[in-house]
Amino acid sequence: MLQLLRKIAFPFSLIYALVVVIRNFFYDKGFFSSISYKTPTICVGNLSVGGTGKTPMVEYLIRLLKGHKTAVLSRGYKRKSKGFLLADSKSTVEDLGDEPFQMFRKFPETALAVDADRRNGITTLEKMIKPDIILLDDAFQHRKVKPSISILLTAYDRLYVDDWYLPTGDLRDSRLEAKRANLIIVTKCPKDLSNTEKEMVLKKLKPLPGQDVLFCSLKYSEVFKNSHESISLSNLDEKKIALVTGIASPKPLVQHLEGLGLQFQHFEYGDHHYFSEQEIARFKDFELVLTTEKDFARLKGKLENLYYLEVEHDFDVADHEILKQAVTSLL
Repeated sequence: MLQLLRKIAFPFSLIYALVVVIRNFFYDKGFFSSISYKTPTICVGNLSVGGTGKTPMVEYLIRLLKGHKTAVLSRGYKRKSKGFLLADSKSTVEDLGDEPFQMFRKFPETALAVDADRRNGITTLEKMIKPDIILLDDAFQHRKVKPSISILLTAYDRLYVDDWYLPTGDLRDSRLEAKRANLIIVTKCPKDLSNTEKEMVLKKLKPLPGQDVLFCSLKYSEVFKNSHESISLSNLDEKKIALVTGIASPKPLVQHLEGLGLQFQHFEYGDHHYFSEQEIARFKDFELVLTTEKDFARLKGKLENLYYLEVEHDFDVADHEILKQAVTSLL
């Protein structure tokens, strides 16, 4: 039914595409201004509406920049606060949004701020904490800021060149805008991706001279965690388990857990979903409730026996070094 509705909405996608193309034309020709900043900035984003692994990529960069004064600036999607907010020990998931809250909880030594106005956010961070570098989370479409480098993510099983504009497809920006990326990273690749398969992807993406295309897969933790303890897979045998996801693309996680031989009932919700009391009540009959790290931020304290599974991007040595060099060369 959803696919049928998307096809019916094709005329609206043409209108959306026209608006996107005109907007980018005005920026390209200088009718709309893009501002650079003294502080090095790295934009991490995509051309679609989600599911490419932006948050794990920002976390990967935070680890790469360990030892430097790093700040992260996010819009704070679906947060209940307004304006600029710098995270502190009193901040909640409602204040920051689920993804920024997840990053702040994992990297409390990293300054994390939310502001829908990226220009104001950068200026305020420069005045308040004077960071060595600022990571702009989900900012590829935010052209009011001209970053030092842009990293464009695209999922292996949903390359932007194979997609179409909203609402028929998942693109929120033109495929032509990939030209602004310094690095294109193909995420969620099979772990055994061959060189031949990589070449096929490169032929489809057609990177410009000077654009590096990197490949990475998802690496899941071997244990499930909550705020107090961790449990291994061997402790899950014969338990009644619910998997609860409110992310854009739960398919890789589902496949991973099924590959481990885990038996569970999957409750799937939309990205950034805030769970109602009635929905949460559905999960209380299960011995264990497993979820993603992002969903854990929204469900914490509302369920007993709630655990999450950490995930990060995994690069081969060569691609890791290319990414590291691109990032650290700004400092």
